[in-house]
Order: sequence, then C-alpha cells, then structure tokens
Amino acid sequence: MVTGAARPFDWRGRPVLVTGGAGFIGSHLVELLAGAGAQVTVLDNLASGSPANLAAVADRVALDERDVRTVDWADYLTAHPCDVLFHLAANAYVPPSVESPSYDCELNFATTFRLLDALRGTGWPGRMVFASSAAVYGNALRSPITEEDPTVPISPYGVGKLAAERYLAVYSRLYGLNLASLRFFSAYGPRQRKQVVFDLLSKMSRDRERLFIHGDGTQVRDFLYVTDAARSAMMVAACGALRGEAYNVGAGTQCSIDELARLLCEITALSPTFEYSGVNRPGDPEKLVVDIRRLSSLGYRPQVDLAHGLARVVAWFGEVTGETWR
Repeated sequence: MVTGAARPFDWRGRPVLVTGGAGFIGSHLVELLAGAGAQVTVLDNLASGSPANLAAVADRVALDERDVRTVDWADYLTAHPCDVLFHLAANAYVPPSVESPSYDCELNFATTFRLLDALRGTGWPGRMVFASSAAVYGNALRSPITEEDPTVPISPYGVGKLAAERYLAVYSRLYGLNLASLRFFSAYGPRQRKQVVFDLLSKMSRDRERLFIHGDGTQVRDFLYVTDAARSAMMVAACGALRGEAYNVGAGTQCSIDELARLLCEITALSPTFEYSGVNRPGDPEKLVVDIRRLSSLGYRPQVDLAHGLARVVAWFGEVTGETWR
C-alpha cells in the first residue's frame, strides 16, 4: 500500500506496463512494483536494457521483447490491459541526440505521441507516467529550478522530451487522460553503464594516475539515486493529480563534477591527477539544481544520500568488472 498526500493506492494485483523496463531506471522500478505485489509486464527491445537487470524478479514479471517504435498501441493495450503505464522507453542520453536528431525524435517524441493518440482513441481510463528530463530546461536562468521556470532546451534530446510533455498536458486537458511527466535530474546507480559516475569509474579503472574530466569541473548537478527515482514514479502514479502536470525529480542537493570525482576517489582510495578538457560537451548545461517541493508535497523524500549511493555504485562496478581498486 502506498499512501501519499492525495489518496491511498494499493499496487497488489494491479496490472502494470513498464516500457523500457529492462533498462536502468526501469528495472529498479520493476523491482519495486513487483515487491509491492503488482502484476508487471515489461516492454523492451533490449537494445540498451538486459534481462539480467530483471534477474531478481524474473519469476514475477512478464518480459515482452519488442520495439516500442513499431507497436500498434491500440491493439497492444487491448490485448494487454493495464491500470498503470510507466513510459520509460527512450534514448536517455544527450550525445546520441546531437549525433542523430532524427533517431532521438522518433524514439523520444514520435513514439510517445503515437502512444498518447492510442490512449485518446481507446478512451483508456488508466494512469500514465512519462519519463522526461531536466534537459527540458537547458541552461537554467535561476537556481534552484522550479517547474514554472522557462524551458529552453539546448539539445535535440531536451526538445523531444519537452514536445512529448506538451502533448501529455494537452491530451490530459482535452481528452481527460490521467497523465503526468517526471523531469528526472542526474539519476545514477547500479546497472547504469554510461553517464558521469560510470564514466569516471571506468576512467579510474583504466588509469589510476590521471583522471580526465570534461569541462572545468565546476559544472553542477543534482545527483539522484536510482531507487529514489523509481519510488518517485510510483508515488506520482499513485498520488499525483495526473492532469498533465510535470514534476521535478531530484535529491534536492547540489554537487559539482569536481566534488563528485573527489568523492569517488575517497571511496576507491585513489588519488589521480585531475585533467580538464575546459569545454563542456555539446548540449550539456552548466548548472542543474532542482526544487522538488511539488514532488515533496505528495510525500516524497529522498532516502539515499550521495556518499552512500556512490559507495553502492563502486561496489556494483567491482562486481561486474572484477575491479578491486587495489
């Protein structure tokens, strides 16, 4: 049973569909849903996800291996009815969107639009939570960022997510669909094989003397542990207004890339020399610090602080790579 600020919600026996459920955030969400007693179906083409991510709940979860870009959603939802839909299938990384905007648009926006239009056409009565991103804000004009702040994305990834958000809001208002968007900030944790934490650990594993850092190390992020991200999705589905609104999802703290690297060095007992490119990667904003009061009003509280979360990632990294840091 989940109890939030709005109303109680019982997951036991509820049919739930998670697109992208074999991926990073998706697999942690699936574990929490299965643990709460939901009947979970995972829809994933396994391009970036893996059945291994679902090993802990494989006997309680149905995995449907197919590409969301080719699904006939009206037929699919008729054959696989669900009360709650978490739409996480996406390109979840800025650089590929810069390299191939058309691919990013098709996966992040066009697929989401087709799904929404099928929900409209069938009069679907369920609840849907869409995984958006802090990238919709671009280089934020103030800090911390609230949901009412200007959205001026600086990457195709951010543009696609924002376009999908806008359609969610309009479809919810016009057609009465129960929809909400989650603007995830810098999620990290076990099973993530890209993004800054994994990249830094990979570099430290290859070279213990020098650590190369993009930019000048002063870039600021709000690092969100993955199980907190997954819990937020369940909380919004259970307790959110679901009228097309968006929620910032973060830890409510800030940390520079330099500070992040130093924390990892403390945990691994390494002391490399830091070297900087001096230039941010295209599409990467300088500062992302988040206001999470809207999400907190539902009862959300981050449970894993950065030091403990990083220690868990370092332990996982050692398990999957054999790295002992000695």
